[in-house]
Amino acid sequence: MKKVKAKKIVPYSIAIVIFIIASLIYFYPLLKGQKIAQSDITQFQGMAKEINDFRADKDTEPYWTGASFSGMPAYQISAYYPYDFVRSLDKLVRFLPRPADYTFLYFLSFFVLMLALKVHWRLAILGSLSFGFSTYLIIIFIPGHNAKAHAIAYMPLVVAGVLWVFQKKYALGFFVTGLAMALEIYANHIQMTYYLGFCLLILGVVEFIHAIKEKKLPIFIKQAAIILAAVILGIGANSSRLMAMKEYTDFSTRGKSELTINADGTDKVASKGLEKEYITQFSYAKLETFNLFIPRFMGGGTVEKLNKNSNFYQLIEERAGKKVADDYSEQVLTYWGDQPIVEAPAYIGAVIFFLFFLGIFIVKGRLKQWLVAATVFSILLSWGRNFEGLTNFFIDYIPLYNKFRAVSSIQVIAELCVPILAILGLKEFFSSNNSKKKKIKSLEKAVYVFGGFIVLGFLLAHSFSTFEGLRDSNYNDLPGLKDAVIADREAMLLKDTLRSLALLLVTAITLRFFIRNKVKQKFVIAAIAVLVLFDLISVNKKYVNASDFKSSRKVETPFVASNADKLILEDKTHFRVANFTTDPMQDGATSYFHQSIGGYHAAKMGRYQELFEFQIAKNNMEVLNMLNTKYFIVADAKNESQVQQNPAINGNVWFVDNVILVNSANEEMKALDALKTKTSAVLDKSKITEKGAFTFEKDTTAVIKLVKYDVTELEYQSKSAKEQFAVFSEIYYKDGWNAYVDGKLTPHFRVNYVLRGMKIPAGNHKIEFKFEPKVIQQGGFISLAAYIILILASAFGFLYGKKKKEKLA
Repeated sequence: MKKVKAKKIVPYSIAIVIFIIASLIYFYPLLKGQKIAQSDITQFQGMAKEINDFRADKDTEPYWTGASFSGMPAYQISAYYPYDFVRSLDKLVRFLPRPADYTFLYFLSFFVLMLALKVHWRLAILGSLSFGFSTYLIIIFIPGHNAKAHAIAYMPLVVAGVLWVFQKKYALGFFVTGLAMALEIYANHIQMTYYLGFCLLILGVVEFIHAIKEKKLPIFIKQAAIILAAVILGIGANSSRLMAMKEYTDFSTRGKSELTINADGTDKVASKGLEKEYITQFSYAKLETFNLFIPRFMGGGTVEKLNKNSNFYQLIEERAGKKVADDYSEQVLTYWGDQPIVEAPAYIGAVIFFLFFLGIFIVKGRLKQWLVAATVFSILLSWGRNFEGLTNFFIDYIPLYNKFRAVSSIQVIAELCVPILAILGLKEFFSSNNSKKKKIKSLEKAVYVFGGFIVLGFLLAHSFSTFEGLRDSNYNDLPGLKDAVIADREAMLLKDTLRSLALLLVTAITLRFFIRNKVKQKFVIAAIAVLVLFDLISVNKKYVNASDFKSSRKVETPFVASNADKLILEDKTHFRVANFTTDPMQDGATSYFHQSIGGYHAAKMGRYQELFEFQIAKNNMEVLNMLNTKYFIVADAKNESQVQQNPAINGNVWFVDNVILVNSANEEMKALDALKTKTSAVLDKSKITEKGAFTFEKDTTAVIKLVKYDVTELEYQSKSAKEQFAVFSEIYYKDGWNAYVDGKLTPHFRVNYVLRGMKIPAGNHKIEFKFEPKVIQQGGFISLAAYIILILASAFGFLYGKKKKEKLA
């Protein structure tokens, strides 16, 4: 009995070992202690520095940071939540160093999906490697799209759970779906999870149609209810995270603005989501789809390194010498598509795509219908502005679709579905249930059809394209250079077309040998695995390789204080810094050292973004003064950073002479154009719920000052003979910040569009602001309840199923 159990465990152990080895070998610099340098993550480290320091010092979560954008919630930067058990599970699975951890997760999650599809463990390993080494899934590590990789990695696990439910393994399917969905939401890339929803919806439609045909609608309704319940619990397990995110989203750049004007004074066009042009900026051209199986169909990435045999290199060497040719050939604009920037082609693989077509011809049933439909669906939507009818329909009528940009990334559905059908195709090809004649016929059809697609792509490119790129004007200075680049693009297309055809033929011949009983099945699988790995890794290595790694020290401490930073750091008071040597709204580096008026985040506070566009971008010093901007970092004549001190700052807090009441956000913003912020404050009276006048008699002896600053707690002391109105140079956020006067909760208001204002009674008082977000505690209780229900319901399901089997035995 023990030997039987051990025999069952061995294949899974082998799979895990292979996945670990494959992940580490590809990213082998990790074994030398190096780390991958990721631009977005570098910026994140700047944004998260204050949060991490607070966490380490106080062993608690701040949920707020004052280091970026003059202050914002930390929910979408870095936050740990109560009862976040799924975080511990995720850490347990992702035990390898980054990004090998995500790659291992790709493999492991897809392997579980293969088991749900009853695929033999050898084929399951092949499928897992095919999915995990897909070029798009590897190249997203370079810019640092870790959350995207994280969410994609859990997609197969969610699908596995859903498939188990449809296979009537209700307890297992319910538990895996709920847990996998909890992990998927935890990954925190809603766009990828949203696209997964489309994939599952298509599966549901296919199952629904089948249920109607087979008159099994009650069973389908039961299965759909189980899946829905599991998904809800998976979402519920992330309640703190999601509730905090939802609360903040309404105030972020993703929420609705109260302004009806633009910064230039023109009327703003009403919009329910992002602008169509912005959403579809990254759209796949119809022809560009061929790079899913012809890697450099459109020239590869935005820039590629060309060798000495290229037309580009030879022309420059002839005109300017070898050294110049060496330098210029390192980054040549080879991409001739119309996307703004492309890290690399989203290459799924010629071998895997050939097997996908084999699956189309040999696999029967609902799974094939789902996988083909989902793949076609994702490709059509990835065309974006190049297929306007469908894209505009989804933007205008499908809920949430207009909240996400980069429509090309919906191809992740194809990234998932193509290898699934490819492996199912091999499974059927090896099955004794299919006749030799059927296998030969399916193989021949796959060769002809897929081979035809490859040749068609080549012919279409030459028939309808000029091979000219968006940035070819960069090469106009040197006569003939643009033509040389075009010639190289054509050569790359020819080379990779022949490469894909060769891989197709070698794979087909290998399978043909199996039909003729020349090679055993396990050797055929091994041979195809070698072909797949050669196919994908040889492409991936062009874009993600050892050159992308740096020493751990440089990655962990990405920013070195400049002389300007060191000078500012000598000042131990509380103030803010404006770094104008770069775009402040795309700058996480300054937040690493200082309290910055800028930052780096896709979902910054909406009002603050508007303040920047309407006022700071126009160099309104009064607004910079009210933000307590004590130092400016600017570039001198030699483009070196230097520090300028601002002597006119308003300070941390001040009493104003009068409060100007306006009727709308438009009036409030316009008032800032000429407002003397030291003496006056502007307040939108439509937002005031408390009664009482906002007129105050000036007390020239009144004093108010900051006596304690902490990230989540600020303390002030005031002294005045009469009631005054104070403005605090801190960002207003109503859902979390509470104000107290001598320990008593006291109302405060949003003034000057983004700051806090408050009536201060006469006398000596202690004023405190504390960040006390209720949403964290509320969400925590819901999360805990979701975990308990998921575990108890799953346990009940397993026990009920076991007893039912015993009765039938």
